Amino acid sequence: MNKDAVILIPSYNPDEAIMQDFLKELSKRFKNIVIVNDGSDKIHDNFFEKLSNNYIVISHYKNLGKGRALKTGINYILNEFPKLKVIVTADCDGQHSVKDIEKCFKASLNNPDSLVLGTRNFNDKNVPFKSKYGNKITRNMFKIFVGIKITDTQTGLRAMSKDIATKFLDVAGERYEYETNMLITCKNEDIKIYEEEIDTVYINGNELSHFNPVKDSIIIYKLFIKYILAAISSFVVDILLFTLILSFIKNIANAILISTILARIISSLYNYLINSKLVFKKMNKYSLIKYFMLVIIMMFVSGFAVNYLVKLSTWNATLVKIIVDAIIFVINFIIQREFIFKK
Repeated sequence: MNKDAVILIPSYNPDEAIMQDFLKELSKRFKNIVIVNDGSDKIHDNFFEKLSNNYIVISHYKNLGKGRALKTGINYILNEFPKLKVIVTADCDGQHSVKDIEKCFKASLNNPDSLVLGTRNFNDKNVPFKSKYGNKITRNMFKIFVGIKITDTQTGLRAMSKDIATKFLDVAGERYEYETNMLITCKNEDIKIYEEEIDTVYINGNELSHFNPVKDSIIIYKLFIKYILAAISSFVVDILLFTLILSFIKNIANAILISTILARIISSLYNYLINSKLVFKKMNKYSLIKYFMLVIIMMFVSGFAVNYLVKLSTWNATLVKIIVDAIIFVINFIIQREFIFKK
């Protein structure tokens, strides 16, 4: 029986028969099992009381969310099992087989610097629409906006070393967004992600799941929304400064050019501070230099591209500039995330 791992199972209003069978099989392979009753309805009190005879059961008085249940469990495990090697989180709805839990445990032992994800194959015919749709949304958004390519962003089967688990205690989020934030933290903290393929199991069309694919995926969009808002506010600052400066120096030669340059310098500094403090939340001593190099390069790219495309086509120059700058806007986001504000 394995003693190097602690299996952490958050549970909210479980199917008692399914969970009981799962725990029976799991306890044949793993000695240490911690269950967090996340404020389930009172009708489940007797069930959890019986479980406490054979397993460690921690209870929330009211439902606080899966994220809080995971953090409660991780904190307890780190305190009570100081010699553990791996924490494995698994769902209570029968989707994770004991065989796959063992696979993720062994993968974590071999990759202690990585978060191990038990990833499912969403091309299987038995995958419910809600799960397939939700995964495709978050998978594509992660790739575009966060810069992480993951097969299964919503898997609850995850294995991690003690050091990585400790870092996840500080991750924000109380409900399903916590698991999303764990993955974003891996990007920010340079924690590797190792994917272990597991069986794709859904019971009764996954009707036991409390996951909302739209509501619980919205956290991923927040990063890009902040970037858009930062860009809009920078544009407003640029226009206001241009107007103000021009009003003071309008009688000077090349007043428009001077006002444009001064306004752009100040608005770029503003945009840099907003992006570094609120959007990407990363800054190093070279980031300001790299940022302004990017501003200058993209300014020339925009100018030459618009000029070239206008000559090739009969399109209006303003329309061409909108299209070109929209593409540059997205490219800028990726470059800033991966190069300018990377730790």
